[in-house]
Amino acid sequence: MLIKVSSAAHSGLESLGIDVEINVANRGLPGFDIVGLPAQSVDESKERVRTAISNSHVEFPQKKITVNLAPADVPKEGSFYDLPIAVGILGSVLHFEIPKKSLFFGELSFDGSLRHTKGTLLLALFAKEAGFEKLYVPAESANEAAIVQGIKVYPIENLEEMIAILLGKLHLEPVAYSEGVPSFTGAAAAEFDMAEILGQEMAKRAMEIAAAGGHNILLTGSPGAGKTMLARALPGVLPLLSEEESLEVSKVYSIAGYIPPGGSLIRVRPFRSPHHTISQIGLCGGGTKPQPGEITLAHRGVLFLDEFNEFPRTVLEALRQPVEDGRITISRSRGRVTYPSRFMLVASANPCPCGFLNHPKKACECTVREIHKYHKRVSGPILDRIDLHVDTPDVDVQELAQDASAKRFLESSLVIQQRVARARKLQQERFREETIHTNTEMKNAHIKKYCVLSPEAEGILLRAAQGFQLSARSYYKVIKIARTIADLEGVDHMRPEHIAEALQYRPKVYGSA
Repeated sequence: MLIKVSSAAHSGLESLGIDVEINVANRGLPGFDIVGLPAQSVDESKERVRTAISNSHVEFPQKKITVNLAPADVPKEGSFYDLPIAVGILGSVLHFEIPKKSLFFGELSFDGSLRHTKGTLLLALFAKEAGFEKLYVPAESANEAAIVQGIKVYPIENLEEMIAILLGKLHLEPVAYSEGVPSFTGAAAAEFDMAEILGQEMAKRAMEIAAAGGHNILLTGSPGAGKTMLARALPGVLPLLSEEESLEVSKVYSIAGYIPPGGSLIRVRPFRSPHHTISQIGLCGGGTKPQPGEITLAHRGVLFLDEFNEFPRTVLEALRQPVEDGRITISRSRGRVTYPSRFMLVASANPCPCGFLNHPKKACECTVREIHKYHKRVSGPILDRIDLHVDTPDVDVQELAQDASAKRFLESSLVIQQRVARARKLQQERFREETIHTNTEMKNAHIKKYCVLSPEAEGILLRAAQGFQLSARSYYKVIKIARTIADLEGVDHMRPEHIAEALQYRPKVYGSA
């Protein structure tokens, strides 16, 4: 007896329909085989399915069972084939019909219950695109799948419930989507408020510009100057994800298995802060089966690299393409996947190994050679891809000791966030017919279209480009930053003062590192 059950396989953020063909033969020695390029996790389904069926008060058939996962030339990995395989075997025993235009997806426990299974959101998106009408998934993953409108998602608790539904003995209503986790504001997700940071007004202004335009930023200063506080306060000034961005981020976290049971769309922008001992695969993704790395998990959010110069040079060099293109392609012998990686790079670094180069009160103990070697850990091309370079000078103790009445005049993250949100809204309206969202994503054609400079502003930029020896990339980055500064003011035309301020955030002597 041959039964076909529909499921899907994931490759990166793409999904492919899989036909799970179960043949239960009356002839031949009893056995249970899975073919169709199954990985070990799929092959182990045999024991999970056999035990789950037996513990669901159904006798497992002592016949020759062969399961084919078609197309057979596509590698299959994961535990989510448990449910479709079990449904096919049960259909041969209990003689029920498999519902048409239905997908089955989920991992089984030995007791027959269904576990929360990663990648459910991608399955739901595929089901809608492929014309399926019903989706049977673990109850704990149902809300994640219900994000997608237009398909019926049925939450299955265990195999016995699945049997009752297929035999027509139980009617189950499809689940309605709900925000499983309350949507936090950006300020609630931040560790610090901007009002808590004293004496770094220029750096805070630069962080506001970076947040408004999605620009990369490098903070350089002595230990304890507040670089890490500035970076960790950044989520508090970032606006919530738009609906389109939220779906993009949720897809990444779904395939990575980071959406919890009962979880919903991710509304807050990700903030990832890997340690400087991270490997290249950990940062960019990879492995035998390519998995998303930190740059993909930071998509539409922030990637904070503290102690920038302590990261291995090979790891930092791997950031070149993702920072520029907003995506990364991982090629392996078993396949090739592309993950999105449109993130804000926020880096912090000391000026020298001891951290006190040019410090007003503490003497630097490093030799010229040590300083040069320290700077050489970060290449010129990487620095050229960073939009804003900001010095964070040591804060005087008198500023830290000011009374509460003086502190209350400092702007909070919420006030800054409102300005950033208005600037982002201007960019959304500007790029509504484009495939980009923020100023930092503009290509040269976009710059010519949306960043018209006055003769005075263009003259300032040309003189600065010659004096600072700006590369072509840096030249256009200055224009993008000036466009963001103008957006923060809510004006359409870019004035000379916008260009002048943007130029302050370029390193004065470029390429010395």
